[in-house]
Amino acid sequence: MYVRAVRLVEPVAGGQEENSPRREEAAVLLEQEGGGEPSVEEIVTHGGDTEQEPAAAAERAEPIASSSADSADGGQLHKEKTIDEEQRQEEGEADGERQRPIPPGKHVLPPLPYSYNALEPHISEEIMRLHHTKHHQSYVDGLNKAERMMAEARRTNNFELLKHWEREAAFNGSGHYLHTIFWYNMHPEGGGEPRGELRAQIERDFGSFAAFRRHFTEAAKSAEGVGWALLVWAPRAHRLEILQAEKHQLMTQWDTIPLLVLDVWEHAYYLQYKNDRAAYIEHWWNVVNWRNVEARFNEARKLRWQPF
Repeated sequence: MYVRAVRLVEPVAGGQEENSPRREEAAVLLEQEGGGEPSVEEIVTHGGDTEQEPAAAAERAEPIASSSADSADGGQLHKEKTIDEEQRQEEGEADGERQRPIPPGKHVLPPLPYSYNALEPHISEEIMRLHHTKHHQSYVDGLNKAERMMAEARRTNNFELLKHWEREAAFNGSGHYLHTIFWYNMHPEGGGEPRGELRAQIERDFGSFAAFRRHFTEAAKSAEGVGWALLVWAPRAHRLEILQAEKHQLMTQWDTIPLLVLDVWEHAYYLQYKNDRAAYIEHWWNVVNWRNVEARFNEARKLRWQPF
């Protein structure tokens, strides 16, 4: 319905202005949709580009090249980007302008900034494809459903199931956001060690890069059951910290900003490394995108709360 409304307010052929009946019909359609979307005037101003289907959004965010290896199963091979291009995309500055806010229930699966086989031999193509298209997609779908149901609760003033949908939003939203960081935290040209201010901060807070790496590795290995290891910036403490998370939303530490995250749920490595989580972690260090982590750190450290 919303897409139809967008079409109705687009200029007609020949560059003529849309007529009043078309605008009125679009307004009615948007009213029936339940509000929360841009007005008809805003749609006209932005050329009808406010709403986008997941496939269209991915196509705009990431150029895609076809591959004979992928064509058989209908998959897509994402054109690889340089680390700098990838960072600009993550910062939402594609085409030179910041991305618009995402309406509730309109999240989409972000495209990988490299091909599914780009991280081999450290992480296999099969794992990356399943991890991205199945597991991450399920978090996106779950978050969208939770947000739509909470919007419906506000509309009807019926909050009987609010606790359930808040939990669903926390679980699926955390999964979506952490996986999005995770993809950009890796790169085919990754590995090595950080430089600049991030390196200096790591040495101040952990003693040395080697000590930091040992600590992070052990945190990832000992995360109970499933979960994550995270390097975060703590604006309140004015330093870096290493955290563990279980089931995304549990055992977190509020007021911190994730910089580097490692997924140690079994779906991230089992097909390739079986139950040898330690081997997976050791190989993962070879694809860490330190340029991305450094950029996140440079932005995060601008936020400094009064220490307590």
